[in-house]
Amino acid sequence: MEKLLNEFSLGLFVWLTLLFILLLLLLRKYAWKPILDAVNDREEGIKNALAAAEEAKKEMQNVTADSEKLLQEARNERETMLKEAREIKDKMIADSKEQAKIEGDKMIKQAQATIESEKKAAVADIKNQVAELSVEIAEKVIKEQLSNKDKQLKMVDDMLGDIKLN
Repeated sequence: MEKLLNEFSLGLFVWLTLLFILLLLLLRKYAWKPILDAVNDREEGIKNALAAAEEAKKEMQNVTADSEKLLQEARNERETMLKEAREIKDKMIADSKEQAKIEGDKMIKQAQATIESEKKAAVADIKNQVAELSVEIAEKVIKEQLSNKDKQLKMVDDMLGDIKLN
């Protein structure tokens, strides 16, 4: 360090200082502004990129919220449709059961009416047969009893006796 101080030259120092100042002026005029402009442009680009990223983030959040909303609406609509389908199915089943019950009751009533009419017809037929048989039996008994004169007189007396008693 002492050697540098001993060999110090004022002229060299002035020239070096002038050259340094000239270099600074040239750099300021031709290089500093483009460098600062490049740095400023870069800074502006970074700010714009950050703003665009923030905007994209907000847009993505909006899209996500919208898609969630649409998805929820779709789920709700699906649930509504399924509920309506279940209600329609249950109503159709209930209607079918009711219709089957009505048809069954109708068939039972028809069968009961048929059975009743056949029963009445059978009872009437049996009454007719009993009446015919009774007449035939009475006819045979009367023929047998009237074939004999003594029996005829006895029968007439018995009938007259019955009439007087009544």
